[in-house]
Amino acid sequence: MHRLSPLVLLFFTLSLLWTAAPGAGPVSASQRDGDFQAGIELYHAGRLDESLTRLRGFVIRNPGSPLLPQAHEYLARIFHDRDDCDTALLYLDRLPPGELSPEARMVRGSCLVRLGEARAGAEILLPLQDAALTEAELALVFGRLGQAYAALDEPLRALLFYRQALSLEGGMQAWLAQVHALLRGPLSETVLAEAAFMFQGSAIAQDARLQLALRALNRGDRARAAELVAQVMNDPTPFPYRDQARGLFEQLHGGTPAETATLGAILPLSGRFAPFGERMRRGMELALSLHNQGSHQARFVYRDSGAEAETSADSVTTLVNMDRVMAIAGPLTGAAAHSAAQRAQREGAPLLTLSPREGLPQQGPWVFRTSLTHRQQARALAQYAVNGAGHRTFGVLFPENRLGEEMLALFAQEVQRLGGRVVRQQSYGEEVTDFRAQIHGLLGYDPSRAENREKKRPLPFDALFIPDFADRVGVIAPQLTYYGIENAPLLGINGWNSPELLRLGGRFVEGAVFVDGFFVDSPQPMVREFVALYRDAFDEDPTILEAQAFDSAGILLYLLSRADVRSREDLRRALSQLRNFPGVTGNLSVDPDGEIERELFLIRVSNGRLVQISEDRPLWMP
Repeated sequence: MHRLSPLVLLFFTLSLLWTAAPGAGPVSASQRDGDFQAGIELYHAGRLDESLTRLRGFVIRNPGSPLLPQAHEYLARIFHDRDDCDTALLYLDRLPPGELSPEARMVRGSCLVRLGEARAGAEILLPLQDAALTEAELALVFGRLGQAYAALDEPLRALLFYRQALSLEGGMQAWLAQVHALLRGPLSETVLAEAAFMFQGSAIAQDARLQLALRALNRGDRARAAELVAQVMNDPTPFPYRDQARGLFEQLHGGTPAETATLGAILPLSGRFAPFGERMRRGMELALSLHNQGSHQARFVYRDSGAEAETSADSVTTLVNMDRVMAIAGPLTGAAAHSAAQRAQREGAPLLTLSPREGLPQQGPWVFRTSLTHRQQARALAQYAVNGAGHRTFGVLFPENRLGEEMLALFAQEVQRLGGRVVRQQSYGEEVTDFRAQIHGLLGYDPSRAENREKKRPLPFDALFIPDFADRVGVIAPQLTYYGIENAPLLGINGWNSPELLRLGGRFVEGAVFVDGFFVDSPQPMVREFVALYRDAFDEDPTILEAQAFDSAGILLYLLSRADVRSREDLRRALSQLRNFPGVTGNLSVDPDGEIERELFLIRVSNGRLVQISEDRPLWMP
């Protein structure tokens, strides 16, 4: 049932060898008992490391002692207290079946709950409510029962046990964080109201009222929120979140209107993605500086998404409940964005995520996405290739990775919807530099054979799609011509938008067309103005990262300045109805799923330069 760590197995093996070793001197019974008693006294004094040393020594030297079960029980308690439940359960398994003391059963039940076996743990702990345990031990029993029933989705029963734990000495602070997490979770307002009534005069009731007030404010019911937070402030019962309640009270009862002009941003500001996060912060700050030149002032509060997904979820909670932001932009990376989206939906805060990860807006009506997605690229490129260029059949040469496989599937789906089809496809490993075999596969024959060299055959497709980055495409393109695919129209994704495409591909990529969400050399006035401002501020060209961040901030700042947007619910509703916002990444509109659709730029290699196709209409969308 429980996995034994190699360290524990080694310990038990050595203990057997030690006890069997010849030449060990005799140990008196009083010395043995002395080690045992000293170990127990050290445990109760809170000196766990010293207690562990004494009791381990006793067990190793006295394998036949009648005190061994008690020693094993105390060793189990030590490891339980050190948050090593696997080892604690290992020691408990060495005790005689059916002879566990209340303390040993407490440790077993507690460990099972901590290891995720909530029902099994609760079944052991429930009979211990009236056991002869200390107050601190009973607080542990009740607290673990609260944790178990929270996991079993019985919130009111969980809160009842938490209340009992909090009423006992030693249990006050240990479980309040668990209660807070439960009340902030996906509970119905009915359950929160019941908790506020059932546990009047306790920290639980205070926290429940605070959560009800925050929810009322999030949906725009300021009167109800003010009434609830006033109840919290008028109740002298102490609870850890009184400062948060006080801040909400000040906001609703004479707080400064400037609080409603606060936005949050979650970006990778440390770790390996920090350079990207810093670029996006530049774009947001540029949008903010332009906005603050008008009559409506605003500010951004930045939080670092770091390397862990949970950091982003916690940042959402902090921004919503402590910084009291109206909406949040970010995060950028997939796992962080997924975690943040789930938390934003639970908190009832508009989130405009910057990640292309699939499924983010589908988390719920509070989550939107402004990032360029693979599906948008495939749709725009297929629309151009089929309806604009008149191609009907396509070959696809794609890398054996998530990007390549996803773009193949999406492009094939889109061209088929428009009446075209993918007739040939070949994949290649990410480390491949010789593409001869793949090119021969696209041709459907081996041109190295004499009979094939003598007879040049037409291409089996109208155009070739390569969903990879510019450095790889620059290596592939010359080989296409060398191995028999000459003058084939090449199609690509936004990863082609790099000087490397021209430097490596040269004349072999002439005429190629790819899509992107931003083109720094676009003649469109909005883009030219943005690029000039960015160059002036940072002395370099912006990328799509800065452009998307600039537009994301611009959308939120514009909506905040509207007279009809006074709450997070107002902002969420306005965001869901956004149509034709003039951004530097195109005219932006929100679809029913929360995706921000955009006019993608079509870019062609022409005379060794990248130029925008159809300057008056960069968009190819169905």
